Amino acid sequence: MKYKEKMQTSMESEDTKKIQEMKTDLNLLLECLKYQMDNAFSQKEALVTIHSICQQNSNAGVYFREIGGLTFVKNLAKSSEHSMVKEAALYILGAVAEQNVYCQQTLCTSELFEDLTWFLSNSDSNTNLKRMSVYVILVLVSNNRTGQTLVRETGCISVLSQLFKTVLSKYELNLSDKNIFQNYQLWSSVCSTLCVCVNNPQNDENQMLCCSLFPHANDWLINCLKPEIIRPICSFIGLTLANNTYVQKYFMSVGGLDVLSQVLVQLESDSHKTISSAKLAVVVTKTMDACIADNPTLGVVLSKYHIVSKLLALLLHESLDAGEKFSIMLTLGHCTEDCEENQYDLFKNNGLPLMIQALTESQNEELNKAATFVLHNCKKITEKLSLSLGEYSFDEDKEQLKNINMKEKNLEDYWKKAKEILHRIDQLEREGDEEKMQREKYKDNVSSMNINIQNTLKDLHADRSGGGPKAEDKDKSQSRKLQGYKCHEVMSKACTNDDQMKTLLKSANPVNACYRESGQNKTLCKAISSCNQNSHEGPTSEKKNFVSQSSDHIFKHPIPTAKNTKQQLPVTDPFMLCSDIINKEVISFLETDNCSKKLKYRCSGCIAIGKSLNSRNFSKVLHSCPYQCDRHKVIVEAEDRYKSELRKSLICNKKILLTPRRRRQLTNESSTPGGIKKRRARKNFTEEEVNYLFSGVKKMGNHWNLILWSFPFQQGRKAVDLAHKYHKLTKCPKYAAP
Repeated sequence: MKYKEKMQTSMESEDTKKIQEMKTDLNLLLECLKYQMDNAFSQKEALVTIHSICQQNSNAGVYFREIGGLTFVKNLAKSSEHSMVKEAALYILGAVAEQNVYCQQTLCTSELFEDLTWFLSNSDSNTNLKRMSVYVILVLVSNNRTGQTLVRETGCISVLSQLFKTVLSKYELNLSDKNIFQNYQLWSSVCSTLCVCVNNPQNDENQMLCCSLFPHANDWLINCLKPEIIRPICSFIGLTLANNTYVQKYFMSVGGLDVLSQVLVQLESDSHKTISSAKLAVVVTKTMDACIADNPTLGVVLSKYHIVSKLLALLLHESLDAGEKFSIMLTLGHCTEDCEENQYDLFKNNGLPLMIQALTESQNEELNKAATFVLHNCKKITEKLSLSLGEYSFDEDKEQLKNINMKEKNLEDYWKKAKEILHRIDQLEREGDEEKMQREKYKDNVSSMNINIQNTLKDLHADRSGGGPKAEDKDKSQSRKLQGYKCHEVMSKACTNDDQMKTLLKSANPVNACYRESGQNKTLCKAISSCNQNSHEGPTSEKKNFVSQSSDHIFKHPIPTAKNTKQQLPVTDPFMLCSDIINKEVISFLETDNCSKKLKYRCSGCIAIGKSLNSRNFSKVLHSCPYQCDRHKVIVEAEDRYKSELRKSLICNKKILLTPRRRRQLTNESSTPGGIKKRRARKNFTEEEVNYLFSGVKKMGNHWNLILWSFPFQQGRKAVDLAHKYHKLTKCPKYAAP
C-alpha cells in the first residue's frame, strides 16, 4: 500500500511539473511573439512551437486562451504583412478550435468571418493562405449552428461558392503539376466546407443557397469520372439534398438524376475491370438514394436508364462489404417503393430470388431489413404477374404490352417464377392456416371413427340379442361393414408416410387403451370369446380378424389413463359392457385431446396469473400448479432436493435454519457452546473521541450513525456506544455545557 501511494504521489508530482512547464513555455512564446514583430521568421517558429505544445497537451489550448493568446494570434493574422505569418497564425487558430469547443466558441465571431472572407476574396492572397482560411471556416462551422448562421450572414458562403466554380478551370486534371495540385487541394477543402455548412446540423437556408451549384457539379460529373472529382461532388450533392424535398425537386429539374444515372451506368460497366470503379459506383448510389428517399415518385426517371438492373449487377460484386451492399439494397427499396416500372425491372432481372437469398443466408440485421423492404414493395406486382398478363398494367397501352410480349420469349417463365416467389413470401402466413385445417380434419376423423365404432357395437349387440333369419341378415350386413373397416386399414397402411394419416392412426389410441386396461381387458376378452362361441363361423372369423388387426396395427400407443378408476357395476350383456367401455374411453380421449394444448400452456410460471411473481410467492405458485412445464418442473425438483439436503444438515447441525427463528432463540444460539456469552473488549474513550462526539452532536444533532461515520473513532465503536457515552457525559457537571 505504501509503495502504491508513493507511486501515485510521484506520478501526480510529475503531472503537476509538466503542466507547470507547459504554462511557462506558452507564456514565454507569447512574449516572444509580442517582442519579435519585426522578425517574421522568429514569429513563424514561435507559432509552430505553440502548435506542437497544444497538440501534445489538450489543456494547453485552454490555458493559451486564458492568457489572451488566441486574441493576440487572431489580431496577428489580420495585421501582419507577411504571408507566412498569416498562414501559421490561421493554422494555429484552426487547430486549437478543432481540439477544444470553448476555443471554438471564443473564435466564432462575425469579425473573424469577415476577415476570412476578405482573405478569400483578395486577389493578392496566395493559394496556401486561402487554404488556411478555408480550414478555419471549416472548423468554426462544423457541428456549430452559430457558425453556420455567421457564414451565411457575413457573405462567406457566397465566396466559397464562387471558389467552387472558379478554382478548377479545366476538366482534365493533371495532379502531377504542382500548381494544379495546390488548386485541387483548395477546391477539395472548399467542397468539405460547403458540406459542413449545409449539414450536421442540417441547415435549410444554406441548402437553398448551395443548390445553385448543382449545374456546375453536373458538368464536372459528366466530363470527369476520376475519383478525385466524383467523391467530393457526390458528398456535396448528397448532404445538400438530404431531407429537403424542394432541393431534391430542383436537382431533378436541372437534370441531376439523369447525370447520376449516366455516371452509374458507366461505372458499373467498368466495375468488372477494376475494383475502384465498383467502390465509386457505390458512392454514386448513395447520392442517388439521398435524392429519391423522400420523393419515391422521382424513381420514374431512373427507370429510363434501367438503374435497377445495374444495381442488381453491382450487388453481386464480390469486393463489396456488407455496408456497401446495404446501401445498394436500400436504394433498390426506394427505387421500387412507388414505381411499377422499376418493380418490373427488378422482377425481370431475377432480383426477387436474390433478395430472398440475402434474407435467408445473411446474418446482418440491416441487410435483412433492406431485403424485406424490397420484397414488400414488389409484392403487388408479383401478384399481378402471377395471375395473367391482362391484370398486369402499366401506364403503357396494349400495343406496347404486345411488343414487350414479343421481345420477351420466356415471359411465361417469369410468371412461373413469380408464382414461386409469391408462394415463398406468403409461406409463413399460410403455415398457421394449414395447422388450423389439420386440427379440424383431425377432430373430424376422430369423431367419425367414434361414431362408426359405436354404430358397429350397437349392430353387434342387436345381432347378439336377436335370432333366426334376421340375425343372419344382420350378420351378413355386419360382415360387409367389417370388410369396409379392413379396406380402411389397408388404405391406412398404404398412406403411412402421410402426416395426416399418421395423426389419424394415432387418434385411435383410446380403444387400444381400453383393450390394455388390466381390469377391463379380461372382461373384454371374455365378451369376445363368448361372442365367438355363440356366433356363426364366417362372421366370427371376420370379427376376430377385425379385433386382432385393429389391436395390432392401428391401436398401438395408448394414452395414460386415470389411476383411481371407480369399480364398475356388473353388466349381464358383454356387448353392452364393451360398448360402454369404448364409448367412455373415446369421449375421455377427445376431452384430453381438446384440452392437451391448453394444459400445455397452463404452467403458472409461464403465464400471468393475476399478480406478479416475485421471490416470495414464486416457489409456492409453482408447487400449487398441477401442470408444470419441463423448465419449471426441473426448477421445482432442484429446489426440493436443496431443501431436503438442508433438512438433513439441520439434523446434524442445529445452527442451520430453514426459516428465521425468534430473536431470543438466535441470541441464545449465538452464544458459546459453554453457555457463556462473549463480550466485546472494553475500550475507554480518549479525549479526541470525546471532542469528536461533542463536535458531531453540535453539527449533526443526535444522529449517532452519521457522527460515527464522520469522525475517526476507534475500531469497534457503535452508534449505541456514542449515545450512551454522550448521555453519561452530559450528566457530569464538567461536560454539562460543552
